[in-house]
Amino acid sequence: MSDTLARLRRHAPWLLLAALLAACSSPPPRKWTPKRPADRSVALSGLRADGAGREILMYTLGLLDLNYRFGGGNPEAGLDCSGMVSYIYRNAVGIKLPHNAAQIASLSRPIDSGSMQVGDLVFFNTMNRSFSHMGIYIGDGKFVHAPRTNSSIRVDRLDNSYFSARFEGARTLFD
Repeated sequence: MSDTLARLRRHAPWLLLAALLAACSSPPPRKWTPKRPADRSVALSGLRADGAGREILMYTLGLLDLNYRFGGGNPEAGLDCSGMVSYIYRNAVGIKLPHNAAQIASLSRPIDSGSMQVGDLVFFNTMNRSFSHMGIYIGDGKFVHAPRTNSSIRVDRLDNSYFSARFEGARTLFD
């Protein structure tokens, strides 16, 4: 035991010096790298709308990142695509719509995609049947939709390869 104690005493200054150096040192400085710039393709700056379109836009943007839920018709439980549209139209402009994309399409008037206004509806064939998915046009080639289970309400571009291949057209509920 005295041999071990003698070795500790002999190496103690070196152990103490090593501990002090380790305690005083800091990791090498990390090179600062800026975060990846925001994806401008779905940036929301510059969106503008008047009248009913403005009300629809405000309600729509307020639902971003809310959870998707199949059959969902209110924000507390989650929303699916037609539930989202029905909720927004009812609360923003007082228009009661069915909770079914194909039925909403039958109530709306087709418009040329080049003349879409904020608040118009966009429809897609995502399940090998017409009007199986929908969203709300928010301007600048963008729309908001509730895409699928395990996702949330989000903004996408109409020229996105997935959606452009499935786009069935734009429709409006306004004159």
